[in-house]
Amino acid sequence: MVDVNQLRKGVTYEHDNNIWRVLEYSHVKPGRGKATIRTKVRNLRTGSTVEHTFNSGERVQDIRLDNRNVQFLYEEDSLVYFMDMETYEQPVINRDVVEEVMPYLKEGTELQLKMYGEEPIDVELPVTMDFEVVEAEVAVRGDTSGAVTKAVKCETGLVVTVPAFVNVGTVIRVDTRTGEYMTRV
Repeated sequence: MVDVNQLRKGVTYEHDNNIWRVLEYSHVKPGRGKATIRTKVRNLRTGSTVEHTFNSGERVQDIRLDNRNVQFLYEEDSLVYFMDMETYEQPVINRDVVEEVMPYLKEGTELQLKMYGEEPIDVELPVTMDFEVVEAEVAVRGDTSGAVTKAVKCETGLVVTVPAFVNVGTVIRVDTRTGEYMTRV
């Protein structure tokens, strides 16, 4: 068991027979009365996002997730298929759970699959990934007084803001934590 005061962004815990990951966390201490902990959490089994409010001192069951090295294979209907790099098993996860990372996934991408026992729960992307630009807006140098940027569309459908010199066919490196352009490759 872990005290709710120790919950932070990214922490995974079990509550009401569901597995939750903290997306946002705030500690609220009113002038009188007990402090409350407000969290925005995602259900890792269904992909739904809700807000939970706890009173200070409450406890939740912390859980241990195991990591497996997997490779993204394909998406079919509402399921996403991976291949375990050691056992060649093909774990499947609901698309709703990994919706936010889908624009980063391209065939053959290696990543970490978080498992709760034998149940695939979540994925963790590499910190940086390379993508080829397939569509680029035209940026005119005189349009702004600061740095000239434009939006480009990558091979997976990911849209990134890049400097004006990036064109179609250029391979760029993107930070998967923020979705920001880092450099040309």
